[in-house]
Amino acid sequence: MTSSHRKGRIHQPDSTTKRVAIYLRISTDEKNQPFSLEAQETKLLAFITSQDGWELTSKYIDQASGATTDRPQLQRALTAARAGKFDILLVYRLDRLTRSLRGLTELLETLDKAGVAFRSATEPFDTGNATGRMIIQILGVIAEFERALIIDRVINGMEVKASLGQWQGGSRPYGYQIDPNTDHLTVDPVEAPIVRRIFTEYVNDRLGSQAIARKLTSDGLRTKTGLPWSPAAILTILRNRVYLGYISFRGVEHTAPHPTIIDPDLFGQAQKILAERAKSTATKRAASGSDYLLTGKIRCTHCGRHYIGTAARGNLYRYRYYSCWTRNRYGTSICPAERLPAEQVDTAILNAMIETYAGSGLVAEAAASLAGRIADTRAAHRDELATVDSEISKAETAIDRYFNAFEAGTMTDALAGSRIEKLTIKIKELQGRRAELVDHLADDATQPIPPTAADLTRLSTQIADAIRDGAPATLRRLTDALVAEITVTSRSHIQPTFRIPTQPAAPAGGSDNGQDGTQPSSDGTEVRAIHGSVPPVGIEPTTYRLGDNSGFALF
Repeated sequence: MTSSHRKGRIHQPDSTTKRVAIYLRISTDEKNQPFSLEAQETKLLAFITSQDGWELTSKYIDQASGATTDRPQLQRALTAARAGKFDILLVYRLDRLTRSLRGLTELLETLDKAGVAFRSATEPFDTGNATGRMIIQILGVIAEFERALIIDRVINGMEVKASLGQWQGGSRPYGYQIDPNTDHLTVDPVEAPIVRRIFTEYVNDRLGSQAIARKLTSDGLRTKTGLPWSPAAILTILRNRVYLGYISFRGVEHTAPHPTIIDPDLFGQAQKILAERAKSTATKRAASGSDYLLTGKIRCTHCGRHYIGTAARGNLYRYRYYSCWTRNRYGTSICPAERLPAEQVDTAILNAMIETYAGSGLVAEAAASLAGRIADTRAAHRDELATVDSEISKAETAIDRYFNAFEAGTMTDALAGSRIEKLTIKIKELQGRRAELVDHLADDATQPIPPTAADLTRLSTQIADAIRDGAPATLRRLTDALVAEITVTSRSHIQPTFRIPTQPAAPAGGSDNGQDGTQPSSDGTEVRAIHGSVPPVGIEPTTYRLGDNSGFALF
């Protein structure tokens, strides 16, 4: 059944059974919610029973904020709507769906395209008609306003609590507990000695954050969340002025009545050491910033985190690796990802780039597909703009007719005024959409130009030349521009995904970079000017597939 058929069936007053999906949401726990999940469901089921021909087919429940529409069950509901699995989406109140006007507009547009009506059990609107759509827009503005008021009240309340030295909520600092009666911090007798140990080992024993984390973990100690200690957790404690008796909120520090854990002199010495080591680390990073071509590109499939550049020093050589962030921080007991030898990975990816852009028909096919999508988008925007202009003209003509009828005495003031008001609202909506389309068309004119076959051939040659030259800055620019992501399951399963390089739309006055689309680099080499890219398209190398068909292997 097509979307248009579904839409027609929903809006016909004599339609038969309508399939209804209900959506329920609370922000956090049910205890402090004005509309619990149970109460929402009871009301919705009663509302469905009171409607002729309505039948419950599915239920979607989220426990998340209404500030965003990126909620698992809501996205499932939208997917089911597009698949034609229900005719009406029912909520208890509009703010259960979203508290954002922009999010509301996007959700209603998605449901409308799917031919699904949207209803609220406690609010008088029906998106199946123009009046209902206008009312829901007004309610959306009110919901967003209420959310802004709630945020202001919460922030004001937290500022007052901070000024009184009370904890504002959220995760407690390690070493303290929160008194439920006063909201003041109290010393945790188990954790406080560990905080003192951390400061003592850092200042007096001159241990680093990583060494302290390893010692604590090896002693069987864990963070307040039960995880092994990490350098980041140690540094958070070393920088936290709560141990001196202060509470901070939004950059403002307040004196608090809770007991201090660390002596001010010891805390000050720790801050000096932190500053010295931070400066030294920054210098080392600046000097070795080009050592790892693929940092930020490699993702671990076990834990979802990215790989980082690490090194180990042997008796004679320094060995470079890419290591999973989770494994590097918490060890193999948390993430079993293997370390990857950096030289082999860099070489394999660079060679795969040459093979892919030189000999893969997928690149040319994807570029042609991109060009077609860009052309289709431009045509769709132009067609919609023409339709909107026509609708605005018709509405303005209709307003003139109502004015003439009123002046001629053939239509009453109340009747003419009501219709003129509706048409005025419609014109404002159309003008808003027209402004959006004009912006879209302006953006369309600057859309990047997909590469031609000649561009790809030239790019492959220049990639090979740059790799042969080996200048680190040039190689880093290449990988930044052309490598979208590299997923790693193990050394025997490494999957790169490359981008399609694009050029900006040619300006009216021509280009200053040269007719061949190249620009000089700082090290004297030439690399094709890569100004942007389309989203990753899953282009895989045609070689380096040892043992499977999804990438390459390292042994």
